[in-house]
Amino acid sequence: MSALHSQSLVIDGLIISKWDRSVFEDMRKGGISAANCTVSVWEGFQATVDNIATMKQAIRDNSDILTLIRTSDDIIQAKKDNKTGIILGFQNAAAFEDNLGYIEAFADMGVRVVQLCYNTQNLIGTGCYERDGGLSGYGHEVVAEMNRVGILVDLSHVGPKTSEETILASKKPVTYSHCLPMGLKEHPRNKTDEQLKFIADHGGFVGVTMFPPFLRRGTDATVVDYVEALDYIGDIVGWDNVGVGTDFTQGYDRPFFDWITHDKGRHRRLTDFGTVQNPEGMRMIGDWPNLTAAMEAAGWSTDKIQKTIGGNWLRTFKTVWGA
Repeated sequence: MSALHSQSLVIDGLIISKWDRSVFEDMRKGGISAANCTVSVWEGFQATVDNIATMKQAIRDNSDILTLIRTSDDIIQAKKDNKTGIILGFQNAAAFEDNLGYIEAFADMGVRVVQLCYNTQNLIGTGCYERDGGLSGYGHEVVAEMNRVGILVDLSHVGPKTSEETILASKKPVTYSHCLPMGLKEHPRNKTDEQLKFIADHGGFVGVTMFPPFLRRGTDATVVDYVEALDYIGDIVGWDNVGVGTDFTQGYDRPFFDWITHDKGRHRRLTDFGTVQNPEGMRMIGDWPNLTAAMEAAGWSTDKIQKTIGGNWLRTFKTVWGA
């Protein structure tokens, strides 16, 4: 691990790995100060509360290396204490069901990031794999309530029209926490140059993923290809508005991917990712320092690196969370 990486605040905008001690130890090995950790995708209110309770128990059981994040100051403290801060996040707002009161309840539990839709239609809006009808009336209320209680609105898997209407409706910055550019690879989950510029022009933030099906070279990609994608997006949105959201799925096998790619109703298949193999050099969460090293090798300045691997996320969280 380079001195720059070990000295820097490192924030991963999205990890959805199988939560156990081995993953948490790898997060520490990778020098991660904090990560947005998914605790809900398809689950409703009760099942999500159960997931949160399980994660909080895991944080207590692994308190030598983990801590719960509620404020941006907690992230700074986690770095000082040589721990990884767990930010509770959802990849779907299904857990809100049709009750606005649940949003504040989840905020009180510590939830700090929620993606509005996961690939498909829900009560709020439309995901990226369906015809996009835009943000619903209820969706407008959800965005306003998330703004009020300080939960960051995530649009990574959300359709273009719903995303645009959310960006315009939100009074606080919103994010694509884990996306890649359409300019490097055509894929429904990737964002066009225009979409990337639009969110940045309206005060939003972009986290860049390394999920192989969305990368230009797919399973042949290396950490250098990941840096290429970061460079591409940073040049569009500006270097104060870009960060890392790896989307690590460590510990999961094929049944997990079958589960997350289903649709509502009779659970038709939305997409098939094929073989999921992370870029060479970033196979495991513990390899995170290799990304910083690849940025250094590409000639990035210290300031540019530190903002991208953590500083920009911290500022965005502080703006949205209010502390």
